[in-house]
Amino acid sequence: MKIGIIQQHNTADIELNRSSLISKIKKLASQGAVMVVLQELHDSLYFCQVEDVNNFDLAVAIPGEVTGLYSSVARECGIVLVTSMFERRAAGLYHNTAVVYDTDGSVAGKYRKMHIPDDPAYYEKFYFTPGDLGFEPIDTSLGRLGVLVCWDQWYPEAARMMALKGAQLLIYPTAIGYESSDTPEEQARQREAWMTVQRGHAVANGLPVITVNRVGHEEDPSRQTNGIQFWGSSFVAGPQGEILYNAPIDKEVETIVEVDMQRSENVRRWWPFLRDRRIENYDGLTKRFLD
Repeated sequence: MKIGIIQQHNTADIELNRSSLISKIKKLASQGAVMVVLQELHDSLYFCQVEDVNNFDLAVAIPGEVTGLYSSVARECGIVLVTSMFERRAAGLYHNTAVVYDTDGSVAGKYRKMHIPDDPAYYEKFYFTPGDLGFEPIDTSLGRLGVLVCWDQWYPEAARMMALKGAQLLIYPTAIGYESSDTPEEQARQREAWMTVQRGHAVANGLPVITVNRVGHEEDPSRQTNGIQFWGSSFVAGPQGEILYNAPIDKEVETIVEVDMQRSENVRRWWPFLRDRRIENYDGLTKRFLD
């Protein structure tokens, strides 16, 4: 499967961000991509650096005008398109939601981010209600997609649940970067840990992983920090964790990565981790902590 990924440096101009993405989507489709994956909250700057009620104005209805725009692009290009939206479900009720469009432009499904961080410069709990759709893969004409979002990528349980429900790919739209006060060595450790844990999900579940991150510097509107330097490094890993593609840390990228969808079958035969799970002894995983 030829999968297109778009790693973009966003601006404060939402219409410019969207038009840039659409141009890149069409370019990748013309080059043979049958699926395109976008980064987290790709239409705007990463507004969660501050807690500001005015930012709720950025949220959009699903379905609505913006979903109609991406639907038409998916239909025109004949691709599966994985997007990431700030969803306005109702007044005072908002989600960080991935919407997947099939090749005919129909909405194949959506996933609401389950794990919501609350760290300096990542004040997502102020904006997003945790997802209530569960860890349900999304069926498309190209296969069953295990779509998760950013902070979900640190949790092996989320990837495992998607795998147990038949996901054929794990996909992570992402927005993550450096804290400016960290040393270069610490920054490198964080980025490598981020890649390592997701490659581990690929290995443990025998599935390819597609992760698409933002890139570039975005200022802190409050001026209390030096903003976020998003570390790019979007990547695609195979079912043994092998790196099929790794984007640069400091450049925009739109590229196509070819993923052998038959390889997972062989890898799972060689390493039958699902067969050997001791499910009768895993009750503790539903506890917060085992004293």
